[in-house]
Amino acid sequence: MRVNNVSLAAVGVKMSQYPDDNKPEVAFAGKSNVGKSSLINSMIYRKALARTSQSPGKTRTINFYDVENTLYFVDLPGYGYARASKSEIAKWNKVIEDYLKKRRSLAAIILLIDIRHEPGKNDITMYNWLKYYGYEIIIAATKSDKIKRSQLDKHISVIRKTLELEKDDIIIPFSSETKSGRDELWEEIEKICGIKQ
Repeated sequence: MRVNNVSLAAVGVKMSQYPDDNKPEVAFAGKSNVGKSSLINSMIYRKALARTSQSPGKTRTINFYDVENTLYFVDLPGYGYARASKSEIAKWNKVIEDYLKKRRSLAAIILLIDIRHEPGKNDITMYNWLKYYGYEIIIAATKSDKIKRSQLDKHISVIRKTLELEKDDIIIPFSSETKSGRDELWEEIEKICGIKQ
């Protein structure tokens, strides 16, 4: 999808603050500093609508971006941020869990995993949790420009093995720097949300 019109539609931490027009939603989940905001900016052809930060754990709300008045991109708070207090982490987890469990217009989840590293405990937990609830999950293996092209298959294979992905599960190497993977990711999103170009 070529994106010309996009805006921050809502920011919240509870259902009453979220949009209520039933447009399909695609949520982006991943641990802190995995490149969520950068990926969203790449997908909507913007430099800085989704706020990026050098220090992880900055997204503390659920942010809804209206894309072409057709669907929402939903930026979830990053999980696994070690420097936050236990009570703060519990609060963020509750916000994320409530959204994922109760949101009827949620069509798909893009789970971001840093391609350079084996998925961690939090990634495995999140993937299994999403799988358990029957969500349509696409893995975006971020920061693919940071490894050699010849190493891509090996790193993807490690992610597949660690998360115990099935053969049909979709994993797309993605780079916010080179925009590699953007078209493939859009293709999957359009398919899942029934968007015709």
